[in-house]
Amino acid sequence: MRVETIVEQQKLDKKLGMKVGDRVRVKESIIVYHNPEHRSEAFDIKGMEGEVLKIVTEWEGRPVSANLPILVKFNKKFKAHLRESELEVIQ
Repeated sequence: MRVETIVEQQKLDKKLGMKVGDRVRVKESIIVYHNPEHRSEAFDIKGMEGEVLKIVTEWEGRPVSANLPILVKFNKKFKAHLRESELEVIQ
């Protein structure tokens, strides 16, 4: 990881108000179709809790401004990319 990328990540973490490793809860109604336990069915993830795995700032070494920058792991098989406004940090 380049030094510039680390600095960019730190700036983004401060801007977002959450960081990798934070426990978060989905605060809005969001319908997904890729939950392995509900394959190909509409599933609302409102209220689900998970851990921030990554905040997307680059792709293949180039900086990006992702629409859904926060990757959250909810369980062993289910992850989703979300916006900060859709999440709340829990203690």
